[in-house]
Amino acid sequence: MQAELTAKQQRFLEYLRKRIQSDGKAPSLRQAAGDLGISHAAVAQALKVLEEKGYVRREGRYSRTLHLLNRVREATAAQRWREVPIIGRVTAGLPMYAQQEWDGSLVVDGDLFPGRDLFALKIRGASMQDAGILDQDLVICEPRQYARNGEIVVALIEGEEATVKRFFHNEDHIELRPENPDFSPMRYGFEQVLVQGKVIGVQRRLSDAPPADRS
Repeated sequence: MQAELTAKQQRFLEYLRKRIQSDGKAPSLRQAAGDLGISHAAVAQALKVLEEKGYVRREGRYSRTLHLLNRVREATAAQRWREVPIIGRVTAGLPMYAQQEWDGSLVVDGDLFPGRDLFALKIRGASMQDAGILDQDLVICEPRQYARNGEIVVALIEGEEATVKRFFHNEDHIELRPENPDFSPMRYGFEQVLVQGKVIGVQRRLSDAPPADRS
């Protein structure tokens, strides 16, 4: 059972519910403090109380992924979203969730994409168009350092260039195969390719310019 809320706590919960329904994600501490005319510390304390009383659940201490809970402490049906970072540049040696160059974030349905430490990359070029991945699309990925033949992966080439291609492990080389007959498969030595993640979804950017062949 959820503990009773004070009038002030109830107003704060209603504020969170409205912002999430409106924006698809929880407000930042700065945004909530500005909207409510209170300090960042007061917002953090209010969140802590709601969490202790069973009305919200955070995925991590510093995460903005916030779930509103129903009376049996399950996430409400309308509140399944989660925020996924868009990686601007893949840096060798860092796990995907620790990448330092972010290019915003993407809100996805947490029921469809339940994995941990998901990340997104913006596609540039038409080399994967026959797999339904177009120029300017965002691909949603789960971190992986291995791949099975035929999977579409994010691969880092020689520690510098990230590419999205279909992966094949051959006896003496790695093949990264495009999904467009205008592009040729790429072949590399085993030491040249680092798998960084598996593509598990695509979000179309309908408002962007038409696809341009740049890869």
